[in-house]
Amino acid sequence: MSLRAGKPREVPAETVRVARAAFPKGSLAIRVRDELGTLFCDEEFAGLFPARGKPAWSPGRLAFVLVWQFVEGLTDRQAAEAVRARIDVKYALGLELGDPGFDHSVLSEFRDRLIAAEAGRQVLDGILDAARGRGLIKPGGRARTDSTHVHGAARELNWLEHVAETLRSALNALAEADPEWLVEVAEPDWFHHYATRAEESRFPQARSQRTGVGLRIGADGMHLLQAVVRADGADWLRVLPEVEALRQIWVQHFHLVEGEVARRGSKDRPPGALRLVGPYDIEARCGRKNDTRWDGYKVHLTETCEPDAVHLITNVVTTAGAVSDDRMAAVVHNGLAARGLLPAEHWVDAGYANALALAAAHRDHGVALHGPLKAVTSAQSQGEATYGQDAFAIDWDQHQVTCPNGKTATSWRDARSQAGLPVIRVQFPLHDCRTCTMRADCLGSTNRRYRELTLRPETEYEALRQARALQQTDEWKERYKIRAGVEGTISQGVLRCDLRRSRYRGLAKTSLQHQLTGAAINLARIDAHLTGTPRARTRTSHFAALRPAEPVDGAKQHSPN
Repeated sequence: MSLRAGKPREVPAETVRVARAAFPKGSLAIRVRDELGTLFCDEEFAGLFPARGKPAWSPGRLAFVLVWQFVEGLTDRQAAEAVRARIDVKYALGLELGDPGFDHSVLSEFRDRLIAAEAGRQVLDGILDAARGRGLIKPGGRARTDSTHVHGAARELNWLEHVAETLRSALNALAEADPEWLVEVAEPDWFHHYATRAEESRFPQARSQRTGVGLRIGADGMHLLQAVVRADGADWLRVLPEVEALRQIWVQHFHLVEGEVARRGSKDRPPGALRLVGPYDIEARCGRKNDTRWDGYKVHLTETCEPDAVHLITNVVTTAGAVSDDRMAAVVHNGLAARGLLPAEHWVDAGYANALALAAAHRDHGVALHGPLKAVTSAQSQGEATYGQDAFAIDWDQHQVTCPNGKTATSWRDARSQAGLPVIRVQFPLHDCRTCTMRADCLGSTNRRYRELTLRPETEYEALRQARALQQTDEWKERYKIRAGVEGTISQGVLRCDLRRSRYRGLAKTSLQHQLTGAAINLARIDAHLTGTPRARTRTSHFAALRPAEPVDGAKQHSPN
């Protein structure tokens, strides 16, 4: 299909008349069109279509329909039917009452075009540009970010289901690609074991029997992989996605011991960031956040949080489930910078806040990143009888550290932490520590012979020290309550847009889903702002309502903002 871009059209007079009569108090779709105008122009998506071919349905209108799906939780068929049958949707799109709309498959094709061009952000940007034009959003101020887990579209599998389905998927792909070759290779009992979907109820319950089934599946998969490698003139079979998934998953779970297939031990498997969790979505990963474990992805939502303004989502980032939050602050700031929507203050939880993130936010973007810093876990930096790093005087220019007893460290060297980050290792002389009168207070253990320090680079160290001091103040603790409101945004995304379940397979499609979710939430919030609908209050249980006015130490603070 080719694009025949046209100028944004006014809403036809007959559509206006009927819509006003049918919706005398207006509706979300009508108010969006009246207040924000045409959100998406065809020219914005010109790069997605060739210059020749059958004319495509308006991509600007299709982009609005994609967002509208998540506003109302519609399937492709339901969305296409709404365009054909609903007056308020025709009004929002500027269509004649008799416009027949489009076939529902057009939406899937358009999503594929957006994904191929990595243009998903354009949809969220269209909503933000319209909001910016009405003065509803501007750079600076305050923003907050949090993440939540997203289950993949493929069902979660236990170990036996995982390996059995992987082998079945590869067999189905090979049966379609070269059925004659597979018939020659397949063992007779394969048709009994792998012709239908693997389910837990079909596997034995006894552990010894389950172990035997697992090893049988492993041997069958190994036999198939060896046959593919030996196949003459059929190199193309090896590059089938399902066969490659089989190879990777078999490397993760099986190995040969004296020529026999054996299952790998838990310590002999790759880390979660690399480990495939199933054959049907090879980009999903096993994630963990606190006590929650899942197979799939993670989404990071950033929103404005000025008290007297509409709170709009300004950035959405989707990652594999195994990606840690502590890597994401810079990614979020780069996304906000690209949109010209960097905040002056950025409020996050402990997962995002670390020395590197604090220093980089200030250095690269002039953003004050605020979040609770994790407790010091070094054995020589905690406890009543231990001097922490703050007790030592550091001369960054001379590369010297002086202890509370006036002794100077003789060793200062650059190194790397276990996470691969740059650090500085400082070591005090053994003879100074052996004769020191403060030895017990400094070392905190009779097993240690001398004091060592591990320091961050100067900018990170100072950022960390200043942040720790600031977070001890009552003013900062009171201001930090603003961060809690982002949990309400995640709740809105879950309840309205099914945020925690991917509709599609793959990181790119899931990422587009989350961009559309952010755009849909923004439309709903802009409409609530226009109609004066107050924000929902934080729900409080009957027992929690009895809590004393002064909260006990360590109690989690909640805020309706």
